[in-house]
Formats: sequence, structure tokens, C-alpha cells
Amino acid sequence: LNVDVSRFQRLWRSSKISALQFSSTTGRFEHHHDHNADNQLTNGVQEYDVAIVGGGMVGMALACSLASSPLTGNLRIAIIDDNPALNSGGLISKDELPDPRVSTITPASMSFLKDVGAWKYIEQQRHAYFDKMQVWDYTGLGYTRYNAKDVNKEVLGCVVENKVLLRSLLLCMQEKDFEKTVLPSRLASMGVQSGASSGKMDSQLAKLELADGSNLAAKLVVGADGGRSRVRDLAGFSSTGHKYPQNAIICTVEHLMQNHCAWQRFLPSGPIALLPIGDNFSNIVWTMSPKEASERKTMTENDFVEVVNHALDHGYGPHPHSSSDMMSIFSRFAADLVSSNEPFEVPPKVIKLASERMVFPLSLVHADSYAKSRVVLIGDAAHTVHPLAGQGVNLGFGDASALSKVVSEGTAVGIDIGQVSLLRKYEAERKLANSVMATILDGFQKAYSVDVGPLNALRAAAFNVAQVIPPLKKNIILYASGEQRLPFLP
Repeated sequence: LNVDVSRFQRLWRSSKISALQFSSTTGRFEHHHDHNADNQLTNGVQEYDVAIVGGGMVGMALACSLASSPLTGNLRIAIIDDNPALNSGGLISKDELPDPRVSTITPASMSFLKDVGAWKYIEQQRHAYFDKMQVWDYTGLGYTRYNAKDVNKEVLGCVVENKVLLRSLLLCMQEKDFEKTVLPSRLASMGVQSGASSGKMDSQLAKLELADGSNLAAKLVVGADGGRSRVRDLAGFSSTGHKYPQNAIICTVEHLMQNHCAWQRFLPSGPIALLPIGDNFSNIVWTMSPKEASERKTMTENDFVEVVNHALDHGYGPHPHSSSDMMSIFSRFAADLVSSNEPFEVPPKVIKLASERMVFPLSLVHADSYAKSRVVLIGDAAHTVHPLAGQGVNLGFGDASALSKVVSEGTAVGIDIGQVSLLRKYEAERKLANSVMATILDGFQKAYSVDVGPLNALRAAAFNVAQVIPPLKKNIILYASGEQRLPFLP
């Protein structure tokens, strides 16, 4: 990697903040402390243009996006996160066992990651594209299949381990020639102070104090620090939401053959998804009651494999059939879509467990606003949704893309990037879209929380309608893939 280290060194001449500096010798960020920094800014505080709190996938994607734009490539960016993974270098070997924490990347997010320069690194590591998807429920009354060819695409999505995504974004950031500083600490407090940058004594900056005692100031603070966002709390953002009476158990499983389809079956206690992740491995995301999750996490491997195959096959109810009475009602709507002529298939059998089983609680949280003066929220800090459609990180990448564009537009006309009127443009673009997606996912969760005959029939009818009516199916695919901001709208 060709990195202009001198650009980094200029940051330290006016600061004593202990940070991580990228070394072209080792290919990693290394601890750096400038003990000769005598020319500090007023009150000894180093100033940045943007301080991103949270060096996860969404925060790193924003940093890469800002660095990729000619208008924002010269911004001084600080990333605050004490995750040791940010001090890693190199690609993750495909020989490593898969990690159960994965993300389903939509075509829209793939395009964004290609634009910022991260996707080329993902393609060198383990990942799996899928061009088909099958969704059905335990009643056996209906099913829906989706095919990328229905919308003239090659793929519906790609499943990538989170560690691969993060490493790829880190490598992308390292190759970018911009002033970046990784501060290996956590945010302790935050406020607003008067800045002295460029002689503008009356300009307002956000002041951040870190857990290690260091301080910095920034024109814009981005909260990308997840569902338990410290930035959201300190800045006084209110939010609404609730906890679901469900936990999700995730793990990696192995098959005898490679899987190229995404499968999801709705069960009485919640959906189970089987997602391809490359080679003969797939990822399981299974939603159930906390009691069931605890039991299945601790049962023997053989017993767990057995209940997984039971849940994905004929357990809880029969297989649906294309010749069912419900399907025949809508047969006159059938058209020449590839997936409308595809029969129901049984998912590939799981033969062994290939990772630990992890359990986490589920919740719905949505910030009432995304922007205040000097502070903005993105990703899970702004919204946390049910994982049944794998949309979480994609909504975050959409936030990062939109915020990067707004900051670029503000920079182009000389507007203060921390000005709330500018940040409201980002909020206006993203809040409605995120709210609609969260509401749809919450509706699905509620609809499948009740096992009643008439409701079961209505759900089956919805599956069959989606299976045979081309405009509806195409709309669902385009909306789920991120290529349509709102459902049923171009």
C-alpha cells in the first residue's frame, strides 16, 4: 500500500492525543504519541472536521465514502473505537472457520461498497452470492419463490461474514490518501465549545472527552456506535420502540453440497433462515422465545442439527404444493416469470454444526430525529429493526451514503458541515425510508405471532398472490434489494 505517512504526521504536531497511526512498514495502525507537540490548539484540544464515534461496518463505510469524494477527501476525520480489530491488517483466509455473525448485502449496498472501493477486498475473501430465495410457512398452505432473473438481475444479494466486511472496509480506508486518525478509546462525555480554528473564535464545535482522558473537538460528530449509542444518549436524542419477546440464535452449519439459495420458513415461534456463506457452509438465523433459545443453545450438537433439519423440512406442518387449492385460485394471474413456474424445494440438509451457537435479544428502536446541531446519527444508533429480512446493515449503508452526499454538497458551497439545517436534509432523505422498513418488519413479526386458522389462511393467500402476480413480485424484489426507496413506488 502506498500511504503518504507525512499527511498523518502533520496531525500530531498540534496534539498529544494517544492514537493509532497507519504504518506503511507493518501495514497496520500503531500507537503513536507525540511528546514534542508544543504547538497545541487553544486549551490543548485537537480539532477535526468529522469525528465518527463507532468503527463498525457503518462508521467505517462512512469514512471510506467521505474519503472517496473529491469534495470531502481533504477532511480531517477521527474514528473513535477501542475495538482491537481496527488494528488488524491483511485479508482473512478462506481456510478460517466461518463466523456466525453475517450480513446479507443487497445489490444497492453492493453498489455503494464498490463505489467506495471496499468490494474488491470482499471478493478476495469468503462470501456467497445467491440468485434465488424461497419463503414459506409451517401451515403448508402457500409459498413464494424469488429469482434474480425476474427483474433481469444476476443476483438477489450476497452473504458476507461481518469480520470480512469490517476487514475489507479497514483495508479500503488504509489505502485512501486522507487525514484519518483512529483513537482507541470510548466516548465518555460530549458538549459544545467555542472553537479557535482559522481564527473564528465564535464558531461552535462539539467537544468530546474520551475514556482515556484525552480530548478532541469536531465540526460534526457522527454517532455510528450501535443500538446502545452513547452519542444518542449524550446528545439527548429521544427514541421510541419496544423489546420483542424473542431471541435469535445464530450459528454456522455445513452441508454435503454448496448452497446457492436463501431460505426462510415462518414457524409458530418465529422465522428460521438458512443463508449461503460460501463453500459448503450456511448461516442459521432462528428466532424463537428466550426459553427455547436457551434450551437450543445448550443441547448437544447432534440434537441441535436434528431440530434444525426438522424446522427446515416437514416439522410443524406439511410441505406446500403448487397444485394446492389456494394456489389454483390465483393461477389465472400467473405470467412468464421464472420463479412463478418454480416448484417448492426442500432446503439442503444440515450435516454438522461448524461454529458456536450465539444468542441475542431482539428489539425495535427508532430515534425520533437523526440530527441536531453538530451531531447526527446513522445505522443502529438511529434505528434497530427485526432481523427477519436481513435489512439492518443495509439501512446503515444507506445512511452512510446519504450523509456522505449531504456533507459533500455542503462542502461544495461552503456551508458549515455541522449546521443543523444541512443535516436535516440527510434526515429527510433517510428517516421516512427507515421508518417504513421498520414498520413492515414489525408487521411481519406481529402477523406471525398468532396461530389462528383464518389468519393462517390470509397469510397463505399473501404468499400465493406474491408467487403468481408479476408486478407485485417485482416490486417486492426491488424494494428488498434497496433499489426502490419505498414499496409500490418507483
